[in-house]
This record gives sequence, C-alpha cells and structure tokens, in this order.
Amino acid sequence: MRQLIGDLRRLVGRSDRLFALSDLRALLPEHSDGALKSVVGRLERGGELVRVCRGIYMLPDVALRGSELLGHAAARLRADRFNYLSLETVLSAAGAISQVPMGRITVISSGRSSIIACGVYGTIEFVHTRRTASELAAELCYDSEHGLWRASLRLALRDMRRTRRDTGLVNWEETNESV
Repeated sequence: MRQLIGDLRRLVGRSDRLFALSDLRALLPEHSDGALKSVVGRLERGGELVRVCRGIYMLPDVALRGSELLGHAAARLRADRFNYLSLETVLSAAGAISQVPMGRITVISSGRSSIIACGVYGTIEFVHTRRTASELAAELCYDSEHGLWRASLRLALRDMRRTRRDTGLVNWEETNESV
C-alpha cells in the first residue's frame, strides 16, 4: 500500500490529479479485482486516498475544489467520450442566469445521460448528445481549470433549447448583448 501511494505521488506532477480505478490497476497489475478493491478500501479508510465518486479517487492534499474538482472528475469518468461544459454551468459563469448552481456542473456528453453524486463535492449531470466534436468545434474552447471543453454562450443557449430545459432564469437582454 505504501508503494502504491509512493508511486501515485511520484506520478503526480501537480497536486490536482484524480485517479480512476483503472489508473490504480496499472500500478498493481498482479492484483485481482477483489484484491485491488481491498487495497483501495484500506487506503481510503487510512486517509491516504479520498473517494470523489464511484471509481474516482484523489490524494488528500489535492488543490482542486468545487466545480473544478467536479470538472476533472467528469473528464475522468467519461474519458472515452466527447464531453463539454454547457447549459446552466456556462450560462451562470457568463452572468446570463441569475442563479449560480452550487456544487453542480452540467456536461453535454456523447455518453448516456446520468446524474453522478460525488458526496460532499457535489453533483455531475451528464446530458446526452448525438452531435460530434467536429460539428461543434467552432463553438468550443478548452477550459484548463475544469479539464473539459467549454461551450460558447451561444452554444449553451442552443443546448438549453435543444434539451428543453427551463429558460425562465435566462437574462435575455444580457445574452443578446453577448451573442
């Protein structure tokens, strides 16, 4: 167990790294699934690893907090899918809606729609899309704080309509000036 934590600390170039269970498996390839889960459970109980959500862990001294932590967790959870921040998360950051979603991020994903509870850290809402990265490339920019692509204000508004979300909180005067 000490070797695993030592390896994780050496791998981490910065103090904001999250680990999927598959990352931990790569460091302990000789362990069976049950043995790996047992090691991870012991490390978690001992305070050496912190569980963010199912299958995602971090070192206890990670610098990420709030929506940035949720963004990095979303990126790790759906690393094999096309994902980007949108909907209320982007609109709130742009001042286009009056309420700030606390402890929640909304992510458009080529994976299935789901809501992932991350305990004290908040909630990640994945909303499915069939659109591809090449279709939306002009409307996306990379958000390094969250570790995800971020929709433009215009795309976030179109996503709100497309997903039939409540647009009652949208400040249309603010958005028309920005868009």
